[in-house]
Amino acid sequence: MNSAPPCIDFQLDGPIARIAFNNPAARNALTWPMYEELKRICDGLASKSEIRVAIFRGAGDKVFVSGSDIQQFVDLQENEAYEVAVDAIFHSLQHLPIPTIALIEGLAVGSGLLIATACDFRISTEDARFGIPVAKTLGNCLSPSNLSWIANHLGVPMVKRMLLTAELIKAPELLNSGYLYQTATPEAIAEATESLAIKLASLAPITQKASKVTLARLMESNLPDCTELMREAYNSLDFKEGVNAFLEGRSPKWIGK
Repeated sequence: MNSAPPCIDFQLDGPIARIAFNNPAARNALTWPMYEELKRICDGLASKSEIRVAIFRGAGDKVFVSGSDIQQFVDLQENEAYEVAVDAIFHSLQHLPIPTIALIEGLAVGSGLLIATACDFRISTEDARFGIPVAKTLGNCLSPSNLSWIANHLGVPMVKRMLLTAELIKAPELLNSGYLYQTATPEAIAEATESLAIKLASLAPITQKASKVTLARLMESNLPDCTELMREAYNSLDFKEGVNAFLEGRSPKWIGK
């Protein structure tokens, strides 16, 4: 029996929108159609005043999002344009006028970390791990917008740990730093998320919108043009090696070219 194609599930439950990244065969990795669907969902949420909170989670209970589907990088042309296109999608999530919550079980890595950080609050299981291990896996890079966003939320030293050492950070450390709103057991995490969503939905929506969108604009202001750095990374032999090695199930051999 064929499995269902990767998708994003969307449900409305009164004032609460529930969004689930559904690609369990690939640990909820995002395909390009899933990225496009995420933007459509966010644009739709922004236009519906009756929706007061959005909850994002991964399908199942093992992984939030494990990154991007690597197969889509094989034949990609003008590779640095990928980061520019993804920026526009994350911008829609970051600028939603309603509070957003990421319910995180297991791994939130790569795009999973970026999506979790684009949300206003993060509640995770106590064993969850977070990072962007591209220095170990693909050999690509992030856009200035995404780097600015995660640095503002995690701090530069933590982002350097994630990007330069490819370290995955455990939930207790990120709870202590304030990045996580709360940790919970697998049995209690849904209830904890629901409690926060109900609280957020009861508060002044215009105040919430003004506060979070102003903060988003502040984090985006005065971003540098780093096109040449993204182009160097995405057009490098190392990036091609990283993609091929990932798909072949082996460790990449970096040459710095």
